[in-house]
Amino acid sequence: MRRLALVLVVLAAVAAAALWAFEQRLARPYKGYEGAEVFVEILPGEGTAVIGRKLIEAGVVADRWTFRAVLWRTGEARRLKAGEYRFDRPLSPREVIAKLARGDVYLRTITVREGLTIREMARVWEEQGFGTASEFRQAAGRASLIHDLDPEARDLEGYLFPDTYALPRRASADLLVERMVAGFRRVFTEELREAARAQGFTVRQVVTLAALVEKETAKPEERPIVAGVYRQRLRIGMPLQADPTVIYALVAAGRYNGNLTREGLQFDSPYNTYRYPGLPPGPIAAPGRGSLEAAARPAEVDYLYFVSRNDGSHIFSRTLDEHNRAVFRYQVKPFRSRQRGGR
Repeated sequence: MRRLALVLVVLAAVAAAALWAFEQRLARPYKGYEGAEVFVEILPGEGTAVIGRKLIEAGVVADRWTFRAVLWRTGEARRLKAGEYRFDRPLSPREVIAKLARGDVYLRTITVREGLTIREMARVWEEQGFGTASEFRQAAGRASLIHDLDPEARDLEGYLFPDTYALPRRASADLLVERMVAGFRRVFTEELREAARAQGFTVRQVVTLAALVEKETAKPEERPIVAGVYRQRLRIGMPLQADPTVIYALVAAGRYNGNLTREGLQFDSPYNTYRYPGLPPGPIAAPGRGSLEAAARPAEVDYLYFVSRNDGSHIFSRTLDEHNRAVFRYQVKPFRSRQRGGR
């Protein structure tokens, strides 16, 4: 009887040691790949056998037995999610499986700020290493993505919502463009569309106005006022005379060097709001949420003019005399002072 008890004690000790060793193995960090990082892509529908093989071949998990054991121990076999995963340090088998079960896929972010044109967004896309600028411009030409809201659109200028987007490492420009259009739809709600209709604006017109607001001011409190100024000018048939529209036309023609001259203001383009009355033919940039809201609900003002204070804010005027005095104070005098100081 004592011998049996001793045998049972020994067996229990051996089992406990084996279990301890088993748990230690599943918790021990492992790195079997060279270099700083390795990527493993799990495709939708792939089973645990294929996933295990990919992890082993990549050097993320040591062997098939370990992979199967950790799946059994964690019960996560049916929760592993598709996607591309980045491994850049030793991880235990438990940590690897937990990463796949969470769907902690590798994503890169790209930030597109308010007021950019398609051309400028394409440069950001290329500079961030996602692809070529031409690929983005081609994707941004898919006007059909917005034709239900704007049948006149020839491209997606104005409809690519500025934001920070998280993308897979090998994301296509089409994917980003689709997400940006979805972002625009999310922000430009039916409520805003109804407010625009109440102002007598089509979707294209209100987005065009919003783009002007975006280019003219970055101050949230000024956006409805700027929109109100332009709305007032449209009501009385006064030219908008918006510099950003001329710059947009000059850039498109390859004739802008960073300075808007008197000669540039005479450039013949339907986007030149000094020469042609009304709104330009379409948006000249990507407006953000605040500018879209301001354009749909412009402030009721009797201002017809505004000029920059050179600090990001503006002076608004009702008459040309008031405006000319503001221009002299905030533009002409500082310019002359700089000229004298440079001599």
